Amino acid sequence: MKSTILMLLAVGLSAQMRDNRDKQLTCENRHNSDQARSCKINEQSLAALGRLTVEAGHNGGVSVKGWSQGQTLVRARVEAWAPTDSEASLLAGQVHVETSSGILRATGPENLDNRGWAVSWEVFAPHQTSLTLNAHNGGVNVSDIRGTLRAKTHNGGVHFTRVAGDVSGSSHNGGIHVEMASADASQLNFDTHNGGIHLALPSSFSARVHAETNNGGISSDFPLPEVHRGERRPRSIDFNIGAGGPAITLKTNNGGVNIKRL
Repeated sequence: MKSTILMLLAVGLSAQMRDNRDKQLTCENRHNSDQARSCKINEQSLAALGRLTVEAGHNGGVSVKGWSQGQTLVRARVEAWAPTDSEASLLAGQVHVETSSGILRATGPENLDNRGWAVSWEVFAPHQTSLTLNAHNGGVNVSDIRGTLRAKTHNGGVHFTRVAGDVSGSSHNGGIHVEMASADASQLNFDTHNGGIHLALPSSFSARVHAETNNGGISSDFPLPEVHRGERRPRSIDFNIGAGGPAITLKTNNGGVNIKRL
């Protein structure tokens, strides 16, 4: 009986999520400097393992999109730049894209002042997939996925769109934007040093919220406690949404916190 209920919930949630098929990662319009540049797209289909880890490397972003297929499609854009075409091509050949045991990783030689490389990822995965995504110079985007979702970058934004489950994201220099697909969540945890946090929740959501900022304000479509309603820019607030429940933690140093009702 329990397994049947869980299956029905999963089917209902999948109906709210989009079946992403459009491939957007290309090598077009990538020449934005005077240096020579090499670019190619690697594409590979993998079995659906239910969990994916992406280590993007020093340069490059990550995008994971949910779809209804029973497999995972991995697309990696490998770029290299150098003073000449031959040097850029040679450097690109030294960049390795690994896709084994649910771990996607880019490795290559150390970047120099006028030579470097980057790998950006576009992954299509079943809606029910847990993710661990790490980038350094690049954004992280996740859409239409349910599971245990972890995203971290140093320079770049973090975007979760139509997601559900246990979700957390962090950035040092970049904003965080989150849209939950349903009221089904175990906990939500988001933090950034330089950037705002924008969280959109279904009207039926119930949670216990802790929100704080050092340089910015906190606003919410859901009612705030009476003690904070007259404050122009409250800096730290604890309050319940609905009946309370799972913990939502929102922290930023330089930026505002906004909670929106869908």
